[in-house]
Amino acid sequence: MIILAATPIGNLGDASRRLVELLEQAPVVAAEDTRTTQRLLAGLGIANRPRLIALHDHNERQKAAELVELARDEDLVVLTDAGMPTVSDPGYGLVQTAAAAGVDVTVVPGPSAVLAALAVSGLPTDRFTFEGFPARKPGDRRRALAALAAEPRTMVFFEAPTRVAQTLADMAAAFGGDRRAVVARELTKLHEEVARGTLDELVGWAEAGVRGELAIVVAGSERRETPLEDAVAQVLALVADGGRLKEAAAEVAAATGRSSRELYQAALAAR
Repeated sequence: MIILAATPIGNLGDASRRLVELLEQAPVVAAEDTRTTQRLLAGLGIANRPRLIALHDHNERQKAAELVELARDEDLVVLTDAGMPTVSDPGYGLVQTAAAAGVDVTVVPGPSAVLAALAVSGLPTDRFTFEGFPARKPGDRRRALAALAAEPRTMVFFEAPTRVAQTLADMAAAFGGDRRAVVARELTKLHEEVARGTLDELVGWAEAGVRGELAIVVAGSERRETPLEDAVAQVLALVADGGRLKEAAAEVAAATGRSSRELYQAALAAR
């Protein structure tokens, strides 16, 4: 079978007993970075020397079928550099291929930067969404954030230290500078830091320079969705004042949290 195993996100003391026992017996390990895995084995005092196969974003599509066939005959442990495989890390394509081929997949759970950041944030945890790394291109990033402006759930993002100040500024523009947020830096490590404030405040904090692994947690929108009939009435009022229907629907959608397509079609039917 294929065994997805979570590894520490910083502190080696977070390695579970199951992980240690698994690595002491594993015949084959598919690793995001074999050098990182070798350091992990040494750090955990594991004498076993499994066969290491590189499995990363650039070769997963080509390697998946081969590894699935290998897992028919012997256990294949899958590790990423930190945290749970498949979560903003390699492994999804492999699991998808294994499921289609009827090969069993199981999991050894453990540390997760997503859940750790959410837990320490002090923001609502009952409902949340993980958005991964925002797009690198400024235009793509701003459009993606604008689409999340009305998201009511707490949002968790990853970001690189070199881009975090600009991303926070883009979030402030999309969500409003007074939206509550948290940046969790170097979780479980020596220089762990949790910075809390509004997005505007965190932009100023990040502009001084930030290092290390980062997770950004942003409060969901507290704006309640406007009833459809009221939103359609707003669209029709804009059109009556000379506006074009498509632009009116988009404007009201941005203000109410409703879908612009839904408003467009409903306004068409009401005319």
